Amino acid sequence: MMKSITYKGQRGVFLLEALIGIIIFSIGILTMIALQTTAIAVQADAQYRIEAANLADRMLGEIALNVDRTTPATVQASLANFAHRTGGALNSCNYTGAISADPLVAAWATAINTTATTRLPGSAPTMQQVLVNTGNFNQVIITICWQSPADRAPRRHSLVSYVN
Repeated sequence: MMKSITYKGQRGVFLLEALIGIIIFSIGILTMIALQTTAIAVQADAQYRIEAANLADRMLGEIALNVDRTTPATVQASLANFAHRTGGALNSCNYTGAISADPLVAAWATAINTTATTRLPGSAPTMQQVLVNTGNFNQVIITICWQSPADRAPRRHSLVSYVN
């Protein structure tokens, strides 16, 4: 007569191994989802930075093309017309002062806030600035600020150039 041998210590071990495998697989899937979410957020942030750089570069191009270069005095006078919201702290992104007398700058500042293709999130009319320092070799500083919903503080892009 044959005796059957039972292994009482091995009951449910295969089920336990399967559950541990499923848990490890699930953690891997959740990690991949978190990585994808982070990648999407970083891509959106990069898109806003690129858009801000393009807008600042476009304004600098408009200034360079439309400045009156007849004499050094007219260069300085025409550059002064491009100044926009020159008051407020440089890093505050809450600028004060007069709106530019030049219609190109006014249209540019409006486009940042209203045009669907160039709109930056959380941007307001007081968050753009064009500083002109004719005493420093006709230095022009163009600053654009925006704040996406995930940001705690406004982001800022500044372009510094010299117009001669």
